[in-house]
Amino acid sequence: MGEYHTLSTADGSFRLYIDYPDHTPAPAVVVLQEIFGINNDLRQSCRELAEQGFIAICPDLFWRQEPGLDLNEWSEQDWKKGLALYAAYDFDAGERDVEAVVAAARKLEGANGKVGVMGYCLGGLMTYLTAARSSIDAGVEYYGGGTEKYLAEAPAIDEPLMMHLGEEDEFISKDAQAKIKAAFANKGNVTIYSYPGCSHAFARHTGTHYDANAATLANGRTYEFLHQHLA
Repeated sequence: MGEYHTLSTADGSFRLYIDYPDHTPAPAVVVLQEIFGINNDLRQSCRELAEQGFIAICPDLFWRQEPGLDLNEWSEQDWKKGLALYAAYDFDAGERDVEAVVAAARKLEGANGKVGVMGYCLGGLMTYLTAARSSIDAGVEYYGGGTEKYLAEAPAIDEPLMMHLGEEDEFISKDAQAKIKAAFANKGNVTIYSYPGCSHAFARHTGTHYDANAATLANGRTYEFLHQHLA
């Protein structure tokens, strides 16, 4: 069972949700949220990572706007709130927040010093930006909306990176997906998987477009990848 902690940075303090595995020392994985904050779905993802032997650390990305956010993806009102926060989100400041979490994760009690970053939707894009702008040991991006807008930063990504894209993603067009794949076609450190028939958020546990088979396949690939690069 995870617990909330507070991280103090030069920009301010914000919450982290941390779930530990049964045995340490262990590698850490920073888990980055969708637009709904640290909600049940993210806490479940952290538990699954802990069961895989990782220290899962989920930071509150919206702390500057509305700290402690925990939204329900089935609520239309919560969707509107999440989308409004996303529209006003400062991606550059957010990336600095993730860097601060990665630095703290390397020194966390019980950690082995290796840190991966993975995220969903907004968190997927933030994983990409963190990989491009700082130093992590591995990154996993689940349907990172807006990634195609930042492809000029693709050459800066030298660490192992894995992307999961639903072929029918309503927020990442087929043209955008083609541009993403083309940008990384000659980079051996980046692996991109496509999931036929899958929409956005196909791995969100309680999501409308949850696809159990695709989610199981993507998560299995993720765990293997993280074990490989964070051991």
